Amino acid sequence: MALPQVSLPTYELEVPSTGKTLKYRPFVVREEKLLLLALESGDEKQIEDATRTLLKNCITSRVKLDDLALFDLEYIFLNIRAVSVGEIVEMLLTCEDDGETKVKYNLNLTQVEVSKPEDHSNKIMLDDNLGVIMKYPSFEEFVKVSILGKDTSDEVIDIMSKCIDQIFDGEDVYDSSTTTRKEFYEFLEGQTNTQFEKIQDFFTEMPVLRHEIKLKNPNTGVENTFVIQGLSNFFG
Repeated sequence: MALPQVSLPTYELEVPSTGKTLKYRPFVVREEKLLLLALESGDEKQIEDATRTLLKNCITSRVKLDDLALFDLEYIFLNIRAVSVGEIVEMLLTCEDDGETKVKYNLNLTQVEVSKPEDHSNKIMLDDNLGVIMKYPSFEEFVKVSILGKDTSDEVIDIMSKCIDQIFDGEDVYDSSTTTRKEFYEFLEGQTNTQFEKIQDFFTEMPVLRHEIKLKNPNTGVENTFVIQGLSNFFG
């Protein structure tokens, strides 16, 4: 006789980059165990596969993970984690005014939002005619940065080349259907420092998972402001 199946609750959130509604459920023990085992192995491909499996299983709406921006994936993962393990994360924060007093703080993960700069644009003009249309880092970078916590500073040009959607020069347009990633890479290497910095600004100013906390130092009475951003820092 078959055992009864547990009915899992369904939740909704708004995808930050599109504003569309996405439905999701909590992960179950089997799915969490698969990811934890992959993390323990240290094998990047295994971790990527386990993360993809967990998200695909838990997201009940029709969506392609590779079409979601890095900050979308962080926001979705954070909310799935909140309904699966618990909304409250206990943090120990060090007050900056004296550099030593530690204060406990219970962070409600459901209050964490994606911060979006108002003047942020994916269209970057490099001179009067030449420009690029950028897209956000996606699933591959989400696994490296948000799940593995890797420092990708030595892969800047490689990541940037993956995020070029189009290059335009007047009426001429070059995209992935006509241009290889190697050509995009070489295009970036050929920019002046000023032009390259304009493209870098797209990444430093893009939307990010962010939460601001104000706490008073119990020893000095001084109010301290803590800014937490990036998925891994919400579980520190």
